[in-house]
This record gives sequence, C-alpha cells and structure tokens, in this order.
Amino acid sequence: MAVAVAGLGAMAATAGCGGARVTPEGYTSSTPSLSWKACEETASSSGFECATLQVPLDYAKPEGKKIGIALVRLRATDQSRRIGSLVFNFGGPGGSGVTTLINAAHAFSALNSRYDLVSFDPRGVERSSGIRCLSGPQMDQYMSREPSETLATETTLVKGFAQGCERNAGWILPYVGTVNAARDMESLRAALGDPRLNYLGFSYGTHLGAVYATQFPKKVGRMVLDSAVDPSVTMLDMAKTQALGFQKAYEDYLADCTKTRTSCPLGADAAAANAAVLKLLDTLARTPGKVGSRTVTEDIARAGITQALYSKYTWPLLTEALSEGKKGKYDGLLALADQYAGRQPNGTYSTLQFSLPSVLCVDSTDRPSVAQAEELARRLEKKSPIFASTAISAGSCSVWPVRGDDAARHVDATGSNPILVVGVTNDPATPYQWAPRLTEQLRTAVLLTLNGEGHGAYGQNQCIDDKVNAYLLEGTVPAKGTRCG
Repeated sequence: MAVAVAGLGAMAATAGCGGARVTPEGYTSSTPSLSWKACEETASSSGFECATLQVPLDYAKPEGKKIGIALVRLRATDQSRRIGSLVFNFGGPGGSGVTTLINAAHAFSALNSRYDLVSFDPRGVERSSGIRCLSGPQMDQYMSREPSETLATETTLVKGFAQGCERNAGWILPYVGTVNAARDMESLRAALGDPRLNYLGFSYGTHLGAVYATQFPKKVGRMVLDSAVDPSVTMLDMAKTQALGFQKAYEDYLADCTKTRTSCPLGADAAAANAAVLKLLDTLARTPGKVGSRTVTEDIARAGITQALYSKYTWPLLTEALSEGKKGKYDGLLALADQYAGRQPNGTYSTLQFSLPSVLCVDSTDRPSVAQAEELARRLEKKSPIFASTAISAGSCSVWPVRGDDAARHVDATGSNPILVVGVTNDPATPYQWAPRLTEQLRTAVLLTLNGEGHGAYGQNQCIDDKVNAYLLEGTVPAKGTRCG
C-alpha cells in the first residue's frame, strides 16, 4: 500500500472559448473564457462559484480531444484592494482541489481578503476525468491486504491494480503527468485574466508549482511551495525516506504521549507504548479484527497510524484509536484508514489512490522491480519496523501500462520572480532535506524553515503564517535562512 505524498462537492459549469495564444512550448491553443456559476448547493459550498476549463487532452494536438478541468472560486472579500487570483494545489498527487478549498477556505481568510481563492481538480482527479481502477469492494480488499510471503503473489496484486487502471482509464493515463498539469495551470492563469500566476502549493503541489515555474518562469507571480518535494529523488529513495520519516514522526508522537501527558494509555514510557502498538499490529496480522462487516488487518491499522501522523493535531485521535485497539475495538483505526484511502461512507473511493500512482509513474522513467522494493523493505525493518513494508509500493511502476518521462524531474526557474519554499524539520511525508534541495534546484527560491512536527507549515505556526502572508499580500520576501518555531 502506497504512502501518499499528501492529503482533500461541487458541480462545475461548462466554459466557452475565445482567441488564440502561443505558449513558450510553441503549441497554439485558444484562451478559454470561464462561465462561473454557484456551485451545487451543500452546507459548505455556499458562496463558492464553480466552472469548467476546457484544455487539450494531448497538448501536441491542441485542436484534438478536449477534457474539462473542474474549478472552484471564492471571491476576495475586499474587492477594492483585490490583488488577483491565488491558485491552490493541496497535494497528492490526486487530491481534489475543489473539495479541499470548499472545506478549508476558512484557513486562508487573511489571504481571501485581497485574493480570489481558486483551486481545481487536476486532470485524472475526481471531476476532471477522474481515474478509477477498482470498484469499492475490490479496493477494500486491496487496501487490507497484508505483505505477501511470496514475490509472485505480491507481483500479481500489483499487476492486477495496474491492469484495472488500464482497463478503466487507459485513454487518459498517458496524459496525467505534472508537465501537462502545469500547462493546464497556465491555461487557467490566462482564463482568469491574471498577468502572472500567484500560487500556493502544498506537498505534491510544490512539485507542480516548480514544474510550472520551469516551463513559464516569466509568468510566475508570488509563489509559495509548502512542504517541498525533491523531484530528482528515485522511487526507492522516496520510499526509504518516507518510511524513515514516518517512523521518526511515530517516535516523536510516542515521546509526546508519554512525556507531556499525565497518563498515556499506551504505556508508562515510550518503550512500553511502542511495545503495546507492536503487539496490537502483531495481533491483527495473526487474527484480523472486525468492525461490523468490515475486516481490520495489520495493513489497515498501519494506514490509520500513517494518516494520524501527518499532523500533530491528530495525535490525540491516534492515542484514542490505539488505546481502543488494545481492547479489541478498531473503529478509530478504521476511520483513520478510510480517511487516508479516500473511502467514502457509502463504500466508494475518491480517485486519490488511483491518480497518485498514475501521476508518479508517468512522471518518471524510474522502474524499480517489485523484488527490489521488497528487498528495500527488508533492509528497513530494523530502522522502521512499522512502516518498512510501505516501501513495497516503490515497485508499482515496474508493471505500469504507460511509459514514463523524466521531464518533470528537472526543474530550474531561472528568470522567475522570487519563489518561497517552506520546509518543516520533522515532516514525515516530505522530509525536510527535500526543501533545501528544491530551493537550490529552482535557483530563484528562498527557503523558510519551521522547526516543528507535521506535514504542512502554513496554518500550524503564527510566525510561518505571518511570513507567508507578508510575501503573498505585500511581496515581502523573508531573509535567507529565516526559521520559525
């Protein structure tokens, strides 16, 4: 089961088309006009507008088949001081920007005063020709599987997933890479009427922003890349770094539970708490539990733990879930695992777990085998006993039905406005060392560091928020080497 590099309705209205333009790549396309309408009414979508941006499926054939990119917008509250649009990507790859902005816009109220907040479902995600590889019951089985004792069985499972993607979404798989998503974002900028793209990207969104800045450096306005991805890392290096990163976050969580609380229900100290968690996982490996008609395996519990480690704010939920798990009650762990996997209450899944490998595999020619990934998992067992097995996902691209391309792995934004890269020192999903690496590769970037825990700095620390807001609202770039926390 893959460890996602991040985390997430409304109905979109159709768009028309206008005059022609030529991009730096040399392809010619029409500058679309957007027909904004009130989003399909839900309790949370009031005040939001939705539209659809028509873009070429294949940018090499701009007059060929088109696909719709679902958009959402919340207008600036102070129109007299409006700067323009601020475009968001919240990560994944595969997270729904439409759903996430509707649910999380309140966290960006300071920016919403002077920006229209805009987000989108990237191609292959949810409302934008979302990729769906397996049915709900098939995904339940796939997500709850345990690491196989035989390489042949594990390879068969991985191949079955890839074949489902080819069977159900083969027509779009070659076109969902980050280079094309960046081209879509340039079309969005033009359709919004902004001379430059103002952008806030989280996790995978930092990669998308970096690729955009590489393709369109002169179109970069104010760009913040929070929880940076290093696009140059190999699949095996990414899997190793994340397995160790989540292990470190887990150990920090145990230390917090046992040292800063009057009574940690998992144990008197970190060693005892860790032993209790390992015992719980071993019990589920031997005898899976039940929540109603659903089975809770060791892998489901691991996914639940992983989900809770993305933010320090969810550590209390993890404590409660593990404490109940010790008593044979697995509702909390299952709920966290469902959130991680994008499983809905009705048994269907979001496109996250399907579009994530689709993008990763098309973005790289790196194709480590399942056997190589399993060998890495074995080497990691001592250093990362809980998360080592997640490294097996690094072999998924070896059986992927679409060839990869390395264009998205090389970034250089020379000629752009200053870009602000933000990293968190104890980030488990996009480890801190990736932030200075991305900063160096972009050449026009400045690094801002949060000494702290969790995945994503903005909204977690007032110092970070002040620095980011000053940059986005006033254009004030933090001094080189600035640290918060």
